[in-house]
Formats: sequence, structure tokens, C-alpha cells
Amino acid sequence: MAALEKCRATLFDLDETIVRRDMEETILYLPRVYCAILRTVVINSLHLDLQAIIMDVGPGKCDCALHVATILADRLSIPVLTTINRDTTPYGNPLCTADMPLPEKIAQICKSIQSTARHRELPACLPTAAFWGVPPRDFSLLALFPNTTHVYGWTRCMENKTPADLRLESLYNAAVPTVFFAQSFCAKTALAKHLADKHPCALFLDNDISAGSSVRAKIQAFLELSGACHASC
Repeated sequence: MAALEKCRATLFDLDETIVRRDMEETILYLPRVYCAILRTVVINSLHLDLQAIIMDVGPGKCDCALHVATILADRLSIPVLTTINRDTTPYGNPLCTADMPLPEKIAQICKSIQSTARHRELPACLPTAAFWGVPPRDFSLLALFPNTTHVYGWTRCMENKTPADLRLESLYNAAVPTVFFAQSFCAKTALAKHLADKHPCALFLDNDISAGSSVRAKIQAFLELSGACHASC
């Protein structure tokens, strides 16, 4: 990363929805049962003008990422480099605990992985809700959460720059109503469901490409009934 910063390379997070194309394009490369994030990686890889792709295929990502890297390397004319990110140096989680709209908070966390710079200090707020999981493909569902939502799961590992830290990923606050989220067809649904079963006030939720009315209704009902905007349940 430092070398890329030094040469002022333009970096793209291929997990993000950068190219707006029909996800059905990916069925030429992947089964529909692959998670929307990896299908988004394929869409971006096909349509962005890239010089190389670097993909984490270790425990900080998933086995499916390794297969996607293999397919892209076979189909594209640019280098597709695989790596295993086992970084253990903690960068902290000031964004995860800040008083800030959740979509903006997670967007900043996603952006932060493109830099080796240390995070600026932010005051931690008193949490009234928590979001555990990966950044969703559809950020609009995050707008349903109060600004005083703390972030856990793999998203917290992202900000800490330790994506393979299972201990950190498994952390949650049992005193705060928590939505345990994972993308449909993602292996992390198992951990999300397991932790949600242990949590005294939790909603387990998986979602694929976009958040429909049913998903939104579940989140809204859970947050309202648990008093998430006011106090823990």
C-alpha cells in the first residue's frame, strides 16, 4: 500500500458499487449464488480501466474471493495478484464509535482502507444501537439507523486494518440492540447467525443486492420496538 501511495496510483475498492451495470452480466462468470459483493467486484473489474487487480484471498476475505481471482486472471488481460492480508497492527476504531450518520460512517471506513494514514481521533458517543457485519452493497438500509449506532463485525476489522482478526470480528455489545448483517450467500452469515443467537436483543438479517421494503420494515420495527433510538433494551 505504501508503494502505491508513493507512486500516487489511483486506487479503487472493487467491493464498492462503482460501475452501474446489470448484475446479471456476472452470470457469464459466476453462479447467482455468489454474494453480491463479489459479483460487484466482477462488474467493476470488467468495466473499469485498470492496470492491475490485487485481491485478498486469505482469512480476511473468503475462499470465494480466491475463485473470483482465478476467474478474472483467466478472463482479463491485466495482472490479477493475490495476497493474504494477516496484518495485526491495530489502527483503532474511532469511526465505528463516532456520532455520525451510519452511511457516512461506513463510507469513510471503506475509504480509509486505501490509505496507510492513521485515523484522526473522534469522540466516542454513547451507543443506542449497533450494526454488526460487512458493509452492505445497498448503503440505503444504513440510513434507518440512528447516528449513535456503533459498528462491529468485519467492518470494524476494516477500520482497524486487521481484516483477519476473528476475535475483533466476533466482538459485540450485549447491552445494545444489534442488527447482525451479512450479504446473502456469504460465509459470514454463519457467524452473524451464531452471534445473534447469543445476543439478548438482536436481529439477524441477510440481504442480497438491494434492500427491499421487507428488509427495511424488519430493521425499522426492530429498532423501534427495542427502543434503539432512546436506550438499550
